[in-house]
Amino acid sequence: MTEATSQSAGAHTPVELRSIDDRVEIAPGVLMPRLGLGTFRAADGSEVENEVAYALKIGYRGIDTAAMYANERGVGRALRASGVPREELFVATKVWNTDQGYQSTLIAFERSLARLALDYVDLYLVHWPDPRRGRDTWRAMQELRASGKVRSIGVCNYLVHHLEDLLSFAEVVPAVNQVEHNPWVQRPELRDFCAERGITLQAWAPVIRGKAASIPTLVDIGRGHGKTPAQVSIRWILQHGVTTIPKSTHEERIAENADVYDFALTAEEMAAIDALDRRKGVSPSPDFVVRMGWATRLRRTPR
Repeated sequence: MTEATSQSAGAHTPVELRSIDDRVEIAPGVLMPRLGLGTFRAADGSEVENEVAYALKIGYRGIDTAAMYANERGVGRALRASGVPREELFVATKVWNTDQGYQSTLIAFERSLARLALDYVDLYLVHWPDPRRGRDTWRAMQELRASGKVRSIGVCNYLVHHLEDLLSFAEVVPAVNQVEHNPWVQRPELRDFCAERGITLQAWAPVIRGKAASIPTLVDIGRGHGKTPAQVSIRWILQHGVTTIPKSTHEERIAENADVYDFALTAEEMAAIDALDRRKGVSPSPDFVVRMGWATRLRRTPR
């Protein structure tokens, strides 16, 4: 792997960050942008289409959606209208929990692909752990990867013990694990576990759903660099060798989230942010979500 994409376990992993074009190899020949665009809660239609269109216009190339977001059609329309060559794009979507299982995962993927109106996706993810159907779901994921309709497969919201269980039977190691990761919930043990096994960690809610602006440490560090607390949080994530998908439907925020390549945090500043870990973010622990069954009781995805 090149210097720009190398990463290893441990704090303050040296990562060369140059521009929004930076990518990391998550599977043989599959390069994922370190900084992409999330589309959670962006309504299908003009809202998500405008969000994706503007992001692509200013240089984003990674777009993350999900069946549960119910906006895959809008994402697909924006991708096609952008004129950006398909090979430059990195598109990720996810199978929802109500569709987990072997045959149902295969069917859910075909529906997502049709809504996106694409020939393939670059990354297909399991949205939440499901101890009951995880083995059958992963068998389907591996089959999709072998078919060529999916270039890489991964998971979301998996903690160390979920990954250990998956790795006990998986023939293909997940390329990505997408979890809440920000200064308030850092999960260094998960970060190290993934790095040691070649799993790329990807952060959702990197700016703590707007709460980064209220954290004095981030405010003070940002002031010293002429940056916002959100930019400091995103830069901290990237300097740790973690990838991220900040989301916003506002053009100024989309641009702000990408403007993190003209400064670097010092070792002291990294350590100060590391010390903010409360081991609790803006969402419940994946174990709590699974135990309560919340992920399977949410609305079903569009057909």
